[in-house]
Amino acid sequence: MKIGIDFGTSYSAAAARIGDELVHIRFDGQPQFRTAVYFPTTLPDLDAFELDAAMEAEVDAIARSLRNEQSRAGTPPRPSALLRRDAIRVVRRRWLEARMRDAAASAADLQHAVFGEAAIESYLLEGSGNLVQSPKSMLGFNLHPRAKETITGIAAHILEHIRLTASQQLGTTVRAATLGRPVRFRSSLGEAGGEQALALLREAATQAGFDAIEFLEEPAAAALHYHAASPARHTTLVVDIGGGTTDIALAEIGGGEAPRVHRAWGVANGGTDVDLALSMAQVMPLFGKGASRIPVHHFVEAATVQDMPRQREFHNRDFRHVDAPFGARLQGLQRDGGTTRLYRGVEGMKVRLSGHDTAGHALDYIEPGLRVDASRADLEAASARFLATIGGLLDEVRGELDAPPDSLFLTGGMSGAPYVQAAAQARFPDARIVRGDPSLGVVSGLAEHART
Repeated sequence: MKIGIDFGTSYSAAAARIGDELVHIRFDGQPQFRTAVYFPTTLPDLDAFELDAAMEAEVDAIARSLRNEQSRAGTPPRPSALLRRDAIRVVRRRWLEARMRDAAASAADLQHAVFGEAAIESYLLEGSGNLVQSPKSMLGFNLHPRAKETITGIAAHILEHIRLTASQQLGTTVRAATLGRPVRFRSSLGEAGGEQALALLREAATQAGFDAIEFLEEPAAAALHYHAASPARHTTLVVDIGGGTTDIALAEIGGGEAPRVHRAWGVANGGTDVDLALSMAQVMPLFGKGASRIPVHHFVEAATVQDMPRQREFHNRDFRHVDAPFGARLQGLQRDGGTTRLYRGVEGMKVRLSGHDTAGHALDYIEPGLRVDASRADLEAASARFLATIGGLLDEVRGELDAPPDSLFLTGGMSGAPYVQAAAQARFPDARIVRGDPSLGVVSGLAEHART
């Protein structure tokens, strides 16, 4: 049995085509789940090495031993700085080995991982452990080798959760999948970042128990889904706007012929960019942005829960000497899952503002009575940079087409936003707008491809 998997930045889903029936795998009764995993035991942070007093004494002892060995051997003395560097390497290696032994001893706890919204609720309830959200967004960045192992392992846990859930519901062992991929991954390494992301995803799938895995660009998958419901042959421009990326594909679909995807475009921007902009504009002023000397990047760290290094940096900062009320508020944000609660609140505001004029979020977990409110105009202002990027991509596509498409097929979590739909329609005013399932359009097409 082969399934389709949409391993998304914000949400993930899986589906299978069984005869003429499209079966969506259910996760706690829902056809998708938030791409988040909670481990009851905190995973070792292998980048958190810092010398304490005991380790400093150990470094001094090792450096003296190295110096004595040089004297006995009659070799030319090495500079003290080099001896200390070598001694620190020995101490760090021992520290890493101890952390890995601790992690191995708690491996049983890692098997009790919790996924989706339940992962966030468990993390907030327990107040300890490790919550990882949106690991896909980190796959294309320059990572320390050990960080690569950690991210790959987390992705493997999520993919294994999908595989085992699908196997149980379909009544057969699932060992093969078509996995969706963006046209362009979020990356700090250019094209090499995309290649790295695919390699890490392939390794994660192998660790998750898949024997065969192939990739399909997500807008091409959405085109397959639209093709299945299109009786007449026509050209369509698939616009897939997800949490982390925006992808566009030109395709010929319908009419009983095989679909043809001619070309694809993409940018590494999506709904999470709007979340960040809304948080920075409406929420972070309550914590001192623009009214204190706190550098702006500290607020970015607090707002990007999907970026583990940034979150770690924020939680390690000392705000005790920041003037009231901002110091106490920032310290509150560092405790008890504050950044996670805030992120969920901002995301909820964004969604509600697509259909309502105003929305708010109570910040009682930071300070009694503290609250943020925003209007649809605030959301549109926060979305301006994102819309400029998407508009630039649509303009690029329009300039490279020989003829305008017959239809625009909009899918992805952000496709339901009125301002996104308006931006697409403005570039292609004569095209018929078709609104696909924003959550399941891509995974449905991946299931179609997995059947072939």
